[in-house]
Amino acid sequence: MKQEFSTSRLSSTQPRKQRKFRINAPLHIRHKFLSANLSKDLRKKYAKRNLPLRKGDEVLIMRGAFKKKKAKVTSVDLKNSRIVIEGMQRSKKDGSKVNVFFHPSVLQIQSLNLDDKQRVAILNRKQSTQTEAKEKK
Repeated sequence: MKQEFSTSRLSSTQPRKQRKFRINAPLHIRHKFLSANLSKDLRKKYAKRNLPLRKGDEVLIMRGAFKKKKAKVTSVDLKNSRIVIEGMQRSKKDGSKVNVFFHPSVLQIQSLNLDDKQRVAILNRKQSTQTEAKEKK
């Protein structure tokens, strides 16, 4: 099996190779693994189903003990594929508070952080191609 990173993991059906792909992936590709579904309103607006999470996005938790709670993303950990959400903490036996980590598949994006020009460009590009396709029909 190859040692260096290869983008052709989709060609393999072997779980060990798919796991290796995820573990050895560089950070710019790992960012795409941290994608969460968009709410129905955002899906209609931007004509996209999911987007990678960023700090500042407002999300709704869909599963677990914190189900149906809305909060902002505090940090995104690309190395360990987990997300910290504002105000979601558990208390330890000694009384100290510790952040709860979430997987992006459990979250739904309610509002986007549009401070980044590149992210806005990606959303607008998708919208413009869909409107052009509708006009051709």
